[in-house]
This record gives sequence, C-alpha cells and structure tokens, in this order.
Amino acid sequence: MLKTLQPPDWAAPKGYANGIMAEMQVGSRLIFVGGQIGWNGQCKFETDDFALQVAQALRNIVAVLEQGGARPEHIARMTWYVKDKAEYVGAYKAIGQHYRDIVGRHFPAMTAVEVADLVEPRAKVEIEVTVVVPPTV
Repeated sequence: MLKTLQPPDWAAPKGYANGIMAEMQVGSRLIFVGGQIGWNGQCKFETDDFALQVAQALRNIVAVLEQGGARPEHIARMTWYVKDKAEYVGAYKAIGQHYRDIVGRHFPAMTAVEVADLVEPRAKVEIEVTVVVPPTV
C-alpha cells in the first residue's frame, strides 16, 4: 500500500525515503500523530540523553498507533524537530539502533528541522507522523 519513490539515478538515502506514495483503498484510514517527545505516558522525563529521548518518543508514537489499529510499517511520513542539530548528528548511531529496535527497517519520507526551542523545556526532540492504515488491518 505504501510505495517508496526513488528516482533511479539518485543515490540511495540512508534511514529515510525521498518520497512515499500511498495507494488508498476503500476502508483505508489516515492517522495523524501529534508531536511526541521523550517523556513517558505520565508526562515525566526519565532522561536528558538525546538518543534515549528519541527512543521514548518513538515508543510513544507506537503506543498511539496501536490505539488506531496501526503499526510502525504504516508510517508514511515523519517530521523531527530537534533543538540541537549537532547533538542530533552526534547521536546518529544510537538513534539508528533505537529506531530499528522500535520501528524496524521501515523508512518513511522524513524531514528533520532544527528549532529554537520546544514547548517542554527538557524535551530535546519532537516527532510527528502521518500514517496510512490499509483496510485489512
């Protein structure tokens, strides 16, 4: 239902897709997950480590998806808002491992943007997703 769009003469992206096409069918559902940050379900931060906050934000996303009958492989688009680009880049390896452990090897269309700040002072990253759930799920 989701197809990666990759021009044949472009270098392959690592950890994201340049484009995703969703072929909608009768009974398909869209889920829009608001920005999730690195706190737990009780709105408490357990760490100030960047990669661990990413892991918690991803677990939060998966928990919301489950409420809509969706799974990580249904994610069509992700937008990451980071407070410190250097900290984000420095944590690539750990972020990649957490991502694969929680989301798997599904790489949607993805954007990362450095922002001046996030609403929650301890938050280092906020991630939002758009999901297309096939009718058979």
